[in-house]
Amino acid sequence: MGADFSQIAARYDLLNRVLSLGQEQNWRRRGAAYLPTGRILDLGSGTGAAASIFGESDVVALDPEPRMLDLSPIELRVVGFGEQLPFRDGSFDGVFSAYVLRNVDSVASTLGEIRRVLRPGGRAAVIDLTRPKSARWAKLHRVGTSMVLPAAGTAVGGRTEYQFLHESLDKLPPPEMLYADAPMTVVEMWRMGPLGFVYCAVLERTPG
Repeated sequence: MGADFSQIAARYDLLNRVLSLGQEQNWRRRGAAYLPTGRILDLGSGTGAAASIFGESDVVALDPEPRMLDLSPIELRVVGFGEQLPFRDGSFDGVFSAYVLRNVDSVASTLGEIRRVLRPGGRAAVIDLTRPKSARWAKLHRVGTSMVLPAAGTAVGGRTEYQFLHESLDKLPPPEMLYADAPMTVVEMWRMGPLGFVYCAVLERTPG
């Protein structure tokens, strides 16, 4: 796994709102709108920041950090990892994951597990951060995050965690490449935020 944000759990959501200029919940909501109503897995749920966007769905929160889950308003909480989800095949109508994929040990295993626990026809919405498409803007963005993120982390006692966040933006290929060989069908994909550094990929498990 990547950084352990549980040390700054109580301040984590507030800092994310500040760094996203108050847009991070809107980004979550746009992705969640593509999920069916039913049983939803919030993968990498953390403190349950997405709890309010799932409407009438029955939500299960999963995160590897129990100290983060302890702060969650979601009633059903499970400690676990994306690479080995502790659920039966076809257990969920939808899977939601926000700002998590860069922090797993194996993206391929995690996507495979998401497909496994989805029912046929079920959907996943994955939101995460990346670099801008343009090489010029990506370079500028890299310089900016190298200064802003560690400084913001220092302010809340989590410099190491936010230094990791800066470095993790270069850990994976752009989403347009990352999901090209995904074990599910890409239904929609778009970029959001300044310079398009946030993306959402909506994936569907086709029958078979």
